[in-house]
Amino acid sequence: MPHDPHLAELMRDALAHRAGVTEKKMFGGYCWMLNGNMLCGVEVGRFMFRVGKELEPEALKRPGASPMDITGKPMRGIIWVDADEAIGAGLDAWIAYAARFVGSLPPK
Repeated sequence: MPHDPHLAELMRDALAHRAGVTEKKMFGGYCWMLNGNMLCGVEVGRFMFRVGKELEPEALKRPGASPMDITGKPMRGIIWVDADEAIGAGLDAWIAYAARFVGSLPPK
């Protein structure tokens, strides 16, 4: 997953105050983990958020959101959000949304 250095820096800044968050190189780009579980990531022009299968339909109704599909088959519970929409709506709000699900998972 190629990444946009500018979006990666925005994500780092937004996550700097959150406890339990670590950065990891994955898929050729960067992902951030919450207590060892994947929370979010960046690609060129968009962010990735792990919202879980139950929150996915609600998340997909938000502006700029679309299913994550990199293999021809959508990855349930993970969504893309266009960078402009995520930044405009508040990156912190999207992070909090993903953290609702990921924070409920047992630490790894």
